[in-house]
Amino acid sequence: MTMSGGARGGAPRLVTKILGFSFGVIALVLAAVFLLLSWQTRDRLTQAIAANMAVSQQRVADREAARQRDDRQQAATLAEHPTLKAAVDTYHSENSMGGATPQLLNTIRAELEKVRQNTRVPALAVTDVRGVILASTGVNAGDWRDGDQVAIDADLALEPVATVMARGDRVYLATVVPFLFGRDAVGDLILASPIDDGYARNLAQDAQADVVVLRHGRAIATSLPAALVDAIDRVTLPADGRVALEDDEYVVRRLLSVDAVDIFALGSVSAPVRAATAEAAWVLLTIGLGALLLAGAGSLWLARTVAGPIDALRRQLRQMADARDFERPLRRGGASVELDQLAETFDLLRAAVAAAEAESEAAYLGVIGTLAAALDARDPYTAGHSERVAHLSVAIGRAMQLSEDQLEVLHLGALLHDIGKIGVPDAILRKPGTLTDEEFEQIKLHPSLGARILKPLHFLSEHVAIVELHHEQPDGRGYPHGLEGHAIPLHARIVHVADAFDAMTTARAYRPGRPANEAMAELWRCAGASFDLEVVRVVAAMPVSALTRMPSSHGAEHEGAGASAAGALLPFRLRSNGSRARKTAG
Repeated sequence: MTMSGGARGGAPRLVTKILGFSFGVIALVLAAVFLLLSWQTRDRLTQAIAANMAVSQQRVADREAARQRDDRQQAATLAEHPTLKAAVDTYHSENSMGGATPQLLNTIRAELEKVRQNTRVPALAVTDVRGVILASTGVNAGDWRDGDQVAIDADLALEPVATVMARGDRVYLATVVPFLFGRDAVGDLILASPIDDGYARNLAQDAQADVVVLRHGRAIATSLPAALVDAIDRVTLPADGRVALEDDEYVVRRLLSVDAVDIFALGSVSAPVRAATAEAAWVLLTIGLGALLLAGAGSLWLARTVAGPIDALRRQLRQMADARDFERPLRRGGASVELDQLAETFDLLRAAVAAAEAESEAAYLGVIGTLAAALDARDPYTAGHSERVAHLSVAIGRAMQLSEDQLEVLHLGALLHDIGKIGVPDAILRKPGTLTDEEFEQIKLHPSLGARILKPLHFLSEHVAIVELHHEQPDGRGYPHGLEGHAIPLHARIVHVADAFDAMTTARAYRPGRPANEAMAELWRCAGASFDLEVVRVVAAMPVSALTRMPSSHGAEHEGAGASAAGALLPFRLRSNGSRARKTAG
């Protein structure tokens, strides 16, 4: 196939490169300017946010220090409440002698409740010198249950101290003040506030930035959206630096540390950068649109003379693909040398693919025919069995209104259903008498063996399930996997019934063939257990002539089994992509 000299010499060259170069230069300049502005904006905003973080750190530190002083003063005042202090001292004295009474604990609870009325602390608790909670009150008193143990640093037992305590699912910022009589401590008063998202939001207002509170590296409170909590837990926040969370970059600064709790302020860089660059983007967009309009006006002629022929060629290819009509050659438009050469190359490729497809299909048909012929050649009593089962399976599938594609899969799978018997010794396969248990176990291996034989042949991948599962039974007593009911593919269930019907109606070395009505009665007797009930119903509704009619090659001599099996494939085109009454070798 060649092009005429006129088409080669008179057609214009493609000018797409010129058009792409014009637009590419404009886009490159705009992108460079935009990136420069974005970088400068990001750098300046980052510096400004970092400076604000430093101011926030000092502001939050001052306010938190003042809050802790107020808490210690309030706790010290409450710890000097005379009645409560006396009750705790009395408990300490009596408990040391083993005589503390429940009435005394009730007195401590009552006095602690009176003390709570003078404070808004979420939780108040009184402990003995061992840290055992004697009484608690407040909205979070449920986390400070009587009798629970509280860990208090013994070195700080005589001084008010701010610490972090974990109670239940919450973490508390606690102020601990001892009840002192002289230099002796008789117990402790604990004022506790939960470190939660509300606490983080209050700090965020002071810091004028988002706040996250970490304990042992895990977020326990934050003013950030919940979606970022998991991202925070996956990174290590620096004391002063930057970190990427999801799609945003944040400036990070540690504000405070209390025991194992670290409080960080985070300021988003990406959000303000996006806002700042959006305005610049509009300016650049206006300039860019003007430049593109000028380039577009200059390229209008090029678009008409180049894009039109390309689109015409595309439509031809699409029509050929949709109609799967690859017989007609592509029309030459003469718009450009390159397009005509492309059409010529495609025609050459189309012809080569069509030839290769035809050769492959013929080879596939030959492989399948040879496999079926090799099986039938093993035993003269079962010659033609695979072909008859395939013929009957297709008849059943057609009665069940399967599509032509499904009938093709069913036909080839049925033709190969016993291919695994190639691996069964002749002494077992052709044995005229009853098989032993060991011999029958060898026979039962043929579905799995057949599947292993076919799996390397990718064009038979849809048929492997039929070969492997055609001896499965609805009651789960089949082999090789013991599948039940509709867990068995429909194709395998159909072949199982067709296989059994042909086996019963065909003469074997150890018995004559049974009439079709007796075979049908046996199918009905075992329907729902050994055979699929739906398939048996379909078979029962078919005329006897359809069940016993053999394919055109039936009756051929044993030597012609190969031709017979190959002939059985002709109506189809390959697509590219239990209980036993008698153990026998059949």
